[in-house]
Amino acid sequence: MTKTNPGNFFEDFEMGQVIEHATPRTVTEGDRALYGSLYPTRFALPSSAPFAAACGLREAPVEELIGFHIAFGKTVPDISLNAVANLGYAECRFHRPLCPGDTLSTRSEVIGLKQNSNGRTGVVYVRSTATDQHGEVAIEWARWVMVHKRDHDAPSPDTVVPDLSDVVDASDLVAPEGLDFSGYDFGAAGEPHRWGDYEVGERIDHVDGVTLTDPEHMMATRLWQNTAKVHFNTEARDDGRRLIYGGHVISLARALSFNGLANAQLIAAINAGAHTAPAFAGDTVYAWSEVLDRAEIPAPGVGALRLRLVATRGRDETMTLRGEDGKYAPGVLLDLDLWALIPV
Repeated sequence: MTKTNPGNFFEDFEMGQVIEHATPRTVTEGDRALYGSLYPTRFALPSSAPFAAACGLREAPVEELIGFHIAFGKTVPDISLNAVANLGYAECRFHRPLCPGDTLSTRSEVIGLKQNSNGRTGVVYVRSTATDQHGEVAIEWARWVMVHKRDHDAPSPDTVVPDLSDVVDASDLVAPEGLDFSGYDFGAAGEPHRWGDYEVGERIDHVDGVTLTDPEHMMATRLWQNTAKVHFNTEARDDGRRLIYGGHVISLARALSFNGLANAQLIAAINAGAHTAPAFAGDTVYAWSEVLDRAEIPAPGVGALRLRLVATRGRDETMTLRGEDGKYAPGVLLDLDLWALIPV
């Protein structure tokens, strides 16, 4: 009897299957420090305890994407160890900020299956929930991932593609308990721009770029205990290249968005997301954002911006998302639709 885990292949998944993922993970100050060394993040709320206290929070939370990466990493050995690529996200909500000392556990339910026409791979849809040490929901999201088949002749399952919402309704956004931006320190935050300064349809070129390297992305992926073979093992892909973890690109783009959106302090939800092209070491990542919507939030002094955050390989000063054929423009790596909380 083998004692090693080869990971699940497409034919191992069943509709309604619930998986309790192993190894709860405690958030530490080390996660905050390493995140800051990997990504050029400068948002004031997770950077400064006094700033967070002045905004009504009990302590400076870590960035939302730290919690997301940790929770996501728990799912990899069971969901995407044999992945070709992670394809997209939907209906992600951050229910509460995470602070050092909080411990996350994750479970997933299979909500959709679709074999690809080549008969060699299939797409698995899951809904995952991360709870803290008190059993309270911290993060929830849906994602879909392309997974290899072990046996190409294995029968195809009935196709089920879940009906996922295009956007999290603004009324369902959760503002952290105590959050109050009415006395917000714009000088300490680094920019003067507030909720009312952004117009729907406005596009913001975040200007700065970061070149991807293998050591950094592998360090990041190991930090989140993501064991997907394509990120580490050059024998896992026919071209012998290590695929950059999509979450690494998300965090880079979010950090780069500081220049122009420094006051978008908290991610409240990820409405949808797609990794539109693979990224590899040597690619230089830039980012731009488009304001899609604005909404009022009950928390004092707080508003919400719905933003499209786009990461590109090389800078695109035209900020073009799609060509005339409707396909993503060359160089687009990430199309992420999110809600962020910002002072009014």
